[in-house]
Amino acid sequence: MTKGILGKKLGMTQILFEGKAEPVTVIQAGPCVVTQLKTKDTDGYNAIQVGFVEKKKNINKPEEGHFKKAGTGGKVFLREFRVEDASKYQLGQSLAADIFVPGEYVNVTGLEKGHGFQGVVKRHGFKGGPGSHGSTFHRAPGGIGGRVRVAGHIWKGRRMPGQMGGKTKTTLNLRIVVVDMEENIILVRGAVPGAKNSLVILKASKSIKRLMNSDNRRKEEEAKRLAAVVAKEKAEREKKKAPARPAGGKK
Repeated sequence: MTKGILGKKLGMTQILFEGKAEPVTVIQAGPCVVTQLKTKDTDGYNAIQVGFVEKKKNINKPEEGHFKKAGTGGKVFLREFRVEDASKYQLGQSLAADIFVPGEYVNVTGLEKGHGFQGVVKRHGFKGGPGSHGSTFHRAPGGIGGRVRVAGHIWKGRRMPGQMGGKTKTTLNLRIVVVDMEENIILVRGAVPGAKNSLVILKASKSIKRLMNSDNRRKEEEAKRLAAVVAKEKAEREKKKAPARPAGGKK
């Protein structure tokens, strides 16, 4: 039961934030529209269905009736988010990037880039064999069977060549650096799965309280360290300004 929004990955860049160069992913978060309300009485659970990106053609009759009931046009993407109380939302309500604030942590879900059928060197990072002349073992996986228990038996989970990428992946606990409410842009620290202009789903992290408390403790420790450094430098400057005592004691 958490808040979330649909967005589009625009790419990656870096920004200067709090004196450091931070790698960030630029996400256009919304605006999204609430297209359906699901309650525990009617559907067995509380959730809202959210639509993203206008769909102008190829809308069939059931979809047309569904969107008409919500008082909105067709949408390309429809996703659900579990909520505690669906009655707090209304059909046709707009959700924008301002549901998140800087400093919060989110889980970002997207579709990985597809790389087709690949061997074990690229897919799993195998070292491979010698690359010199005369070698008959370059990028092959080597022996895949075993002589224990059953000869030639291939154990489940053996890393082998196959389809690489093209799977749904979720990156956990990414910190939101900047929220631009006017352009509905969210800058998330780090990389998120998916290609440019692909759909991503942002959900509030379940560990958000622990992570934000950890950030606050880190900031307090950094402030104390900087204060100690400033105090030490100030003491050293005052020590240099103080007049030196004459040699031989008092006269």
